[in-house]
Amino acid sequence: MHSEDSIQRAIQYMENRLAYKMTLEEIAAHVGFSPFHFHRLFRSRVGMNIADYLRSRRLCQASRMLLHTEESILHISLDCHFESQEAFTRAFKKMYGMPPGRYRNVFRLHNDIIKGEKVMNTGSPIKDWFLSGSHPHEYEIGIDRDNVHLGNASGFLRAICPQDVDSFATLMQQFNAEKFRGRRMKFSGFVRTSDVTEFCGLWMRVDNNHSDVLQFDNMNNRKIIGDTNWNHYAIVLDIPEQSATISIGVLLMGFGKVWVDSLQFEEVDESVPTTNLEFDYKILDEPSNLSFEE
Repeated sequence: MHSEDSIQRAIQYMENRLAYKMTLEEIAAHVGFSPFHFHRLFRSRVGMNIADYLRSRRLCQASRMLLHTEESILHISLDCHFESQEAFTRAFKKMYGMPPGRYRNVFRLHNDIIKGEKVMNTGSPIKDWFLSGSHPHEYEIGIDRDNVHLGNASGFLRAICPQDVDSFATLMQQFNAEKFRGRRMKFSGFVRTSDVTEFCGLWMRVDNNHSDVLQFDNMNNRKIIGDTNWNHYAIVLDIPEQSATISIGVLLMGFGKVWVDSLQFEEVDESVPTTNLEFDYKILDEPSNLSFEE
């Protein structure tokens, strides 16, 4: 019990001082151990060494700063005790699957809309799908062979221990938009939920080469909440000629669990209305109102 209490006290000590530099010697002394013995104890109980723990926690902190502040990436990297922006970018990409600038562009829109994403994660338990979001390590993804809509398996996204109601994660994938340009595409499938406290929904996003959002829908205007049985949902977006990437997935905010199955990505004709969410801003095609008379 003494060793477990020491681990908890050390973690609390580190959590309270993430903004400051810390050494193994300092942390070990705080809980009354030699650095050598505490290093072995921490690694055996937590599954990583103290340096890796601090790095992962600071990267998580950085992800929140990218979403919720206007701080530059350089400033964030220094705040999180990386020796350079290049070192921070390498570490962030390894953990989240994409560089910090793209992470900010891809996921800030989720945050702006719902207040409330790893190119392919090779460790993902689901082929071609990966986990991302504001706090991906507070969620998990996997295959479920018991709760299935059709076939032999479904995919799931589950909250493990989100620390606040604004935490969110997504089970997602990205692919090249080239073959779909100029077409109207529908992303649809069956969704089942359990104990969803804040928000759940399918989502689809179309970006250009500059990561500007061209088309987007996350079902924010038709949220799935609580306990629901398998039901069918769809998103329909036009893929503009300047599109570069398409992202699709299922989003879970806060607590709960969501299953997805029988997903489809198919072209539909013009008679099927789009579900694109309209925002308060848009990127103009050319300069406008240069005389300020309008």
